[in-house]
Amino acid sequence: MSSTDLPVPVPPRILERAVPTDRPAAQRHDLGRYLRQMRLPQLGETGQRRLAAARVAVIGAGGLGAPALTYLAAAGIGEITLFDPDTVDATNLHRQVLFTEADLGRSKAVAAAEHLHAQSPQVSVRAVVETLTPANALEELAGHDLVLDGTDNFPTRYLASDACEILDLPLVWGSILAFSGQVSVFWGAGGRGVTYRDVHPVPPRPGEVPSCAEAGVLGMLCGVIGSTMAMEAVKVLAGMGDVLFGRLALYDALRARWDELPLVRDPQRLPVTEVEDVMLTCGLPGPTGPARDEVTAAELPALLAAGARVIDIREERELAVGGMIAGAEHVPMGELLRGADHEVAGAVLYCAAGTRSASTQRALAERGIRVRSLTGGFDGLAGSGVEIQRL
Repeated sequence: MSSTDLPVPVPPRILERAVPTDRPAAQRHDLGRYLRQMRLPQLGETGQRRLAAARVAVIGAGGLGAPALTYLAAAGIGEITLFDPDTVDATNLHRQVLFTEADLGRSKAVAAAEHLHAQSPQVSVRAVVETLTPANALEELAGHDLVLDGTDNFPTRYLASDACEILDLPLVWGSILAFSGQVSVFWGAGGRGVTYRDVHPVPPRPGEVPSCAEAGVLGMLCGVIGSTMAMEAVKVLAGMGDVLFGRLALYDALRARWDELPLVRDPQRLPVTEVEDVMLTCGLPGPTGPARDEVTAAELPALLAAGARVIDIREERELAVGGMIAGAEHVPMGELLRGADHEVAGAVLYCAAGTRSASTQRALAERGIRVRSLTGGFDGLAGSGVEIQRL
């Protein structure tokens, strides 16, 4: 469904409802800074003032959020609210080009806000070092004109979609994995438009879809998809071009080709009226940084010899491929999170690459249950001397 298929053309409606050109933020901007883009007749001074008056919420300052934030600020978006509870890790730097080595260990939201302010002092960036939750999402996102979801986990994707449908906000969404990327713009439009739940009605099970930490990703792909997301956001806010409403853009980096799929709203789907918590359905929002309490592959043999409890939290099908650590027990992540009690305290958790075990470790720590996470996961055991049991 394109924007022209809706009863009311989308960009003008959003602008009339959400982006008045007389906001104080628009008065702070020196429009001369944006002269080159204002020379585009599709944007012009009117479109630039709309950008300067816009309030955009960006969820995540990672691989997609970093380039999107950079270009949104540089384009002159008036107010940006950035949500990210994570810290900068060395493994982020190859793709999250907003950060430098000087930022290692710092809050991503705070460091990003500082860099964006240095780049574009006239843009207001509010750093929120908290996780969006079903309890606070509606309050935190209300008052914005558009939401950009740059996260890499399913619970936050569903949360953002549900909150935006309830608040009637357009949602720019992107996803990357290996050499592939996807971009779309979702908008409930009072029951007429397409949302994330129309494309993915059922959340995946824990571990069903590999993370970038497990499957790998190139930084340049993040730049392509993140920049495309920023472009779509600017088109929506300025009211220009053919926005990706009702369309899913697919990018294949190895073929250097864009493809497109049409999207339609599921006529049987009831409108979302409350934000659902899908955390236990499909796993936790996974921080990209290390766990708070880790065990290395070199340390694991001694712990096993001493009788330490080791728990494999991968899915059953993953065990069939390469086996599991001899002496370990198998409890899938979702099952462990639903039934975890203090009896698991002190255990060493591992997944494929360490991402899911780090997320689980952090979640259990918040419940007062101390466990440890195996750095690098099962895939990082090569040469460690750990015995592997083939299934």
